[in-house]
Amino acid sequence: MTDERMPPPASPSRGPASSAQGPVVEPPSVDVASAPTDSALPGAHRGGFRRELTQPLPVAPPLAVHPDPAEEASPDVRWIPPAPVLPRSAGWSLLFGALGLVLACFVGWGFPVGMIGVVLAILALRRPWEKRETAYWGLGLSIASLLYSAGWLWWAGTQGALVG
Repeated sequence: MTDERMPPPASPSRGPASSAQGPVVEPPSVDVASAPTDSALPGAHRGGFRRELTQPLPVAPPLAVHPDPAEEASPDVRWIPPAPVLPRSAGWSLLFGALGLVLACFVGWGFPVGMIGVVLAILALRRPWEKRETAYWGLGLSIASLLYSAGWLWWAGTQGALVG
């Protein structure tokens, strides 16, 4: 199965690069660096800077759950008493202010409820641990209830000929 267009095979006596010997490879020159013996895997440490803070921490030894009964020196534990409950009045002033305003919209006798709200709001504003926003709202609603109650009482007094 030969083809006339194909060249004949080379004879073995033709030159140094014959098919029986194989290809000739020259040794590398001095300026060529040799390849590493092993290839680095992705993420493998290549030397240089090490980030010690990201290393896993060593596991601490387990603590003794039950102490040795031979130890007689037990710690002297003195319990700290709980902090005293501080009086709160900002929320109460808001409640009395809202209640006094609702009462003042219908009848003028919500005046005492508004006075209680004003007193509680002033007490709350003088205490540093109280919520100031709540105390301000309580004071505003209490003053509004006092104004509405005073208006109702003035109107009732002019209608009943009690005033003037």
